[in-house]
Amino acid sequence: QVQLVESGGGLVQAGGSLRLSCAASGIIISIGTTGWYRQASGKSRELVAVITSGGSTNYADSVKGRFTISRDNAKNTVYLQMNSLKPEDTAVYSCNMKVGIRNYWGQGTQVTVSS
Repeated sequence: QVQLVESGGGLVQAGGSLRLSCAASGIIISIGTTGWYRQASGKSRELVAVITSGGSTNYADSVKGRFTISRDNAKNTVYLQMNSLKPEDTAVYSCNMKVGIRNYWGQGTQVTVSS
């Protein structure tokens, strides 16, 4: 059984930074493509950033230049460094990680950016 645990969310002022972590535990053979998603209240979920097993990354236009996704394969963990946060970044952030042949979701972590 594989579980994803997210951490690092919280309340921050506009212009501040947070680093989210998505850690996989259980029987881990390989970690594939992992994406960070967010869902703001009353809105649909959107893909924020994605990183492949080879380290290639892609970002939503709204976060380019501010967010950085990275991975530590030895720790089975994917990070999302969020800088220059804006109130419109407020949302529940979730990771989706491919482990083996299946995709798993984390429980989500709240990020709130005050103006």
